[in-house]
Amino acid sequence: MTAPTSPEPRGGRLSPTVRLLGAASFLNDVASEMITPVLPLFLTTRLGAGPAAVGLVEGVAEAASSLLKGFSGRVADRSGRSRILVVGGYAVSNAVRPLIALAASWPVVLVLRFTDRVGKGLRTAPRDALIQRTSEPAFRGRAFGFHRAMDHLGATIGPLAAFGLLSIGLSFEQVFLASAVPGAFLVALLLLRLREPTEAATPHTLAAAPVLSAGVVRRAAPALVLQSFVAVPDAFLVLWAARRGIATEAIPLVWAAAHAARSAVVRWLGAWSDGRRRTVVVTAGWVARVAALAALALAPDTVTGTVALFIVWAATGASTEGVERALVADCSALRTAGRAFGRYHMAIGIAALPGAAAFGLVWETFGMHAAFAYAAAGTAIAAAVMAAAAGKEAPGSEEPSRPGSVAPGTHRDRADDG
Repeated sequence: MTAPTSPEPRGGRLSPTVRLLGAASFLNDVASEMITPVLPLFLTTRLGAGPAAVGLVEGVAEAASSLLKGFSGRVADRSGRSRILVVGGYAVSNAVRPLIALAASWPVVLVLRFTDRVGKGLRTAPRDALIQRTSEPAFRGRAFGFHRAMDHLGATIGPLAAFGLLSIGLSFEQVFLASAVPGAFLVALLLLRLREPTEAATPHTLAAAPVLSAGVVRRAAPALVLQSFVAVPDAFLVLWAARRGIATEAIPLVWAAAHAARSAVVRWLGAWSDGRRRTVVVTAGWVARVAALAALALAPDTVTGTVALFIVWAATGASTEGVERALVADCSALRTAGRAFGRYHMAIGIAALPGAAAFGLVWETFGMHAAFAYAAAGTAIAAAVMAAAAGKEAPGSEEPSRPGSVAPGTHRDRADDG
């Protein structure tokens, strides 16, 4: 049995658990992003896959992850063993991911990506529930923003490592195998340091009521699902950049710059959303994303413009990640946090499979400019639906927790919150 954690700090500071999980995400993305930015090129140039196959690989992988997120969240709530699911999920992903180096065809990559995402599905909802349970309600945006920022910081270092290894003459396959090193450090860190938090170690008891009515996130759910459906998989941005003149060896550098922008924006916007209506913040972020996607569809082909647009798109695409998670946390009780995050991740992830395939088919049929225009139109609709959901909130139904305040406990603790 794991020892209980020490009491988590108050006053807006990040808890030791949040910092540890941030470090874990950092290492995991160093390992993952040594592969991700060059995987589409590996699939298309080495294994002969087309855009539709690239979309299928990404869509199936994410859908598998999403289905398991709902299951793992429920198991974490019922068993009280989030730690096992978090450690096990990271271990599975980092064991199979380097094996992509041995793949001889794109269906083999599909199987390995599927297994990698199974690990993600096991860990994501329990991990987010741990962040919620060890963070004060008034500072959830800051906590989730920090976690996502660490994730993207790792995704900044990973491509730089890949670029360095490719620059000294290593092959794609050798870079994939090298990703096992940060993955091994990650698993060892969690085994040694991560502990299951007890009720005494949380800022509030597990019986504490949600900050917001569960109806808030239910009204926003259609917009969240639609946005996931029309989201552009990162793999296609790599193909877009390559076709606009970015050299293969430079792709990891552009990828790293994009994630550096993501890390800065997601942490700032997550913290800024504390004390504000998160539905409004999400809507604004999505509107900015529409503008970026329209620019991707219409901008002339120049190398400088391509790099700039890649970074802008990445920043707008990640801007609301922490805010969306904080919104889900605000609408769920602590004892059902795993279930709430499981449902959230499962819903948006299931939408990613047909969405990625649809984007790939539009690209193959009408061209890449039409595909980005399609994504921009869909994102605009999602933003309008989210704005409508925010507008339907009755006065007083949302009481933002401002720094230093005590979360209101006016809502009934329900098993299906979130």
